[in-house]
Amino acid sequence: MTILPNMSRQNLRADCGNCFGICCVALYFSASEGFPIDKDAGKPCLNLRSDFRCDVHKNLWELGLKGCIAYDCFGAGQKVAQVTYGGRDWRQVPESAKLIYEVFQIMRQLHEMLWYLTEALTLQPCCHIHGELNSMHKKTEGLTLLSPASLLELDVAAHRADVNKLLLKTSELVRAKVILETKTFSKRQNKNDRGLDLIGADLRRSDLRGGNLRGAYLIAANLKGANLSGVDFIGADLRDADLRGADLTHSIFITQAQINTAKGDSNTKLPMSLSRPAYW
Repeated sequence: MTILPNMSRQNLRADCGNCFGICCVALYFSASEGFPIDKDAGKPCLNLRSDFRCDVHKNLWELGLKGCIAYDCFGAGQKVAQVTYGGRDWRQVPESAKLIYEVFQIMRQLHEMLWYLTEALTLQPCCHIHGELNSMHKKTEGLTLLSPASLLELDVAAHRADVNKLLLKTSELVRAKVILETKTFSKRQNKNDRGLDLIGADLRRSDLRGGNLRGAYLIAANLKGANLSGVDFIGADLRDADLRGADLTHSIFITQAQINTAKGDSNTKLPMSLSRPAYW
């Protein structure tokens, strides 16, 4: 029986009210990357309040804190806080704080995989591999419920490689269908093509439908008005990419974090799973 993706995805969205500001402590910050200050991992951000809320969360865009805007834990924060550690925060158990931060980093990776797997299960062109996808989803979900000690022993890279094989297969099936329907072909559809350097590129006249932009560097690229149907954006860098008027309704493997770093407007069409940033 296939999971209900829309329901399961709710648990893959950050719920800061049920977290303990873990990302604001566990992670290394660099001011040059859009964070408030240069901060070592394990040190609380200067904007983290005693109630674990962010003092400047409502003003991140005005303050130019693009690193904070772009970050997404995919719900790993509340999972670690409320499930793995049963509501005990890093202040209550300071002797375990370092382990909590390490577990969080692993949990975030697992939750990111769950996000992509859940999306894959909604894509009709790969319906004949939904059984494999569902099994991998269940396996990954099970890993998120492991004890802290077991999570720390987990070979995350090996599991990610197994997940990625299925995601690649999913991408190929979706993009092939789009290419067939639109009779398009592009160099970017090569399944082994990853990490294209398209920084600042003007792509407005390019037919990108069904394209493979996995890991592409699209920083400040001009995608204004582009039809991005079937485009695989997994791992693509969309910082300051111009998405005004672009249609991403049927793009695949694009995340809220990527959207948050790009430039869009009221005419930008997004997948139903994503929200339009208030500052667009």
